[in-house]
Amino acid sequence: MIRDICRDEVFLAQKAEPATPDDRSAAADLLETLEHHRDSCVGMAANMIGVNKRIIAFDNEGARMVMFNPEIIKKSGPYDTVEGCLSLSGTRPARRWQSIKVRWQNEHFQVRLKTFTGWTAQIIQHELDHCEGIII
Repeated sequence: MIRDICRDEVFLAQKAEPATPDDRSAAADLLETLEHHRDSCVGMAANMIGVNKRIIAFDNEGARMVMFNPEIIKKSGPYDTVEGCLSLSGTRPARRWQSIKVRWQNEHFQVRLKTFTGWTAQIIQHELDHCEGIII
């Protein structure tokens, strides 16, 4: 189901709760909503659709990907950039890392590890800020 985009900064500033297998439908909604906004958005966190759970969905080099309970466990190559967000107006400065190693759970709640670089790494970091309640 395509959900409305949450713009409530008080809600967006809350740290997300851990996701569970019961949150798979929220992840499906997140993917559908991301696809609906594909012309203006490359990633979303669950709080952007009003669900305070640690779930992100993003464009991974042309394929949509969902992560449950993602966390960065290693990072390198800091740089400064400017980002926009569907939940917020305008753009804001952000500090990002060129390379990140992420641990997450897939849709079967199996633990996965992978290193992401470049644009994909930047998208993931933006969405993880959402999970932490950080408003860029």
